[in-house]
Amino acid sequence: MNLPKQVLCALTTLAFTGLTAKAQKVDFTEYDLPNGLHVVLHDDHHAPVVAVTVMYHVGSKNEEAGRTGFAHFFEHLLFEGSENIQRGQFMKIVSANGGQNNANTTQDRTFYYEVFPSNDLETGLWLESERMMHPVINDIGVKTQDEVVKEEKRSSFDNRPYGNVINDIGDALFTKHPYHNGVIGAMKDIDAAKLSEFKDFFKLYYAPNNAVLTIAGDINVAKTKELIAAYFGPIPRGNTVVYNKIEDDPITKQITDTAYDANIQIPAILAAYRVPGRATRDSKVMEMISNILSGGASSRMYKKMVDDKKDALQVFAFNYPLEDYGMYIVGALPSGGAAPANLLSDMDEEIVKLQTDLISPEDYQKLQNQFEDNFVSANTRMVGIAENLANGYTFFHKDTNEVNEELATIRSITREEIRDAARKYLSTNQRLVLYYLPGKAKNQVQ
Repeated sequence: MNLPKQVLCALTTLAFTGLTAKAQKVDFTEYDLPNGLHVVLHDDHHAPVVAVTVMYHVGSKNEEAGRTGFAHFFEHLLFEGSENIQRGQFMKIVSANGGQNNANTTQDRTFYYEVFPSNDLETGLWLESERMMHPVINDIGVKTQDEVVKEEKRSSFDNRPYGNVINDIGDALFTKHPYHNGVIGAMKDIDAAKLSEFKDFFKLYYAPNNAVLTIAGDINVAKTKELIAAYFGPIPRGNTVVYNKIEDDPITKQITDTAYDANIQIPAILAAYRVPGRATRDSKVMEMISNILSGGASSRMYKKMVDDKKDALQVFAFNYPLEDYGMYIVGALPSGGAAPANLLSDMDEEIVKLQTDLISPEDYQKLQNQFEDNFVSANTRMVGIAENLANGYTFFHKDTNEVNEELATIRSITREEIRDAARKYLSTNQRLVLYYLPGKAKNQVQ
């Protein structure tokens, strides 16, 4: 019997609650099918729900010049249907079986998932195997999804306040590396592409040997292996994807730029730095620095700029981790007519303190507690566990167990490493300063 969506949501919530106590360790089984598909299974019986997920190691960085936006376009296109699923029926099948589904694309990967009552595991496996084995890619689907993606670009980027901030930052921080294109890409590239180009892109990147299938939830591992072999075993292996990281030129002088957004009334000032990729230890250190600078009301930037000086409405510092590089972004929204340049000085002062002095033992312990809480929270959802397992295999040199090693890594990072990373990566001569202002034009600030 299929469960109503409301019941599924309640059970999912129950599963999340029950998981918290054991989230320190994620047990899993992993293996490869003969066609190269990597499979990861995590069984948890707190509630009768299961997440079926597939992560393809393809994102916007894999696109060719003049054909940007392909990976994000395929996120949509592969919902069109297959040889055995009529056009427009994919999501209806999920809903009819009491499930939820979605997908998302980054610069580095594309991630699909369904959450079903556990007695509908086979439905999820069938849907994802159909998507991988023989989707229907034709002119009708391309035209339909072209309009869908254009509307998403308008609503989520072009007409959304601060919607293009990440795209503008990436465009300035990277000159050679394809991260400068952003995930959404250029619609003119999609419009100019031939149907054969879409088919070739699918054939190369959406093969089993370029994917991770992760199942998390109320499953019988032996039976699940049998189902996976039946649904995914017949899918032929694709050609090996060869990706060579493009090294970008070092930034040796501050880049100062201005972007205009007709959707905003309050300007923003941002400083962005190019930092190491997500699989590095330094990427974790930069995450810790983010918490020190803006992680809550007791953080340094918040206390100084929002509470004390009251010259900022909002402050933020975060590491945007990607596979080849990361983008470390610090920013603020001014309050009461404060000058953006003054906010930049405030932020720089706090960075200099990190570069000069070790954080106190009390602040260090608080930081460790924050990250332990974040770690537990990240592993209390079935989809979250599945994605974290897939991330480990995909981005950490096939180390699926990274999900269990992350907290130990955080605990081993020293106060000296935090100071040294701030010195190494947050220098004023290796950053972008972006004035994000109301308006439509775009001019270079000299």
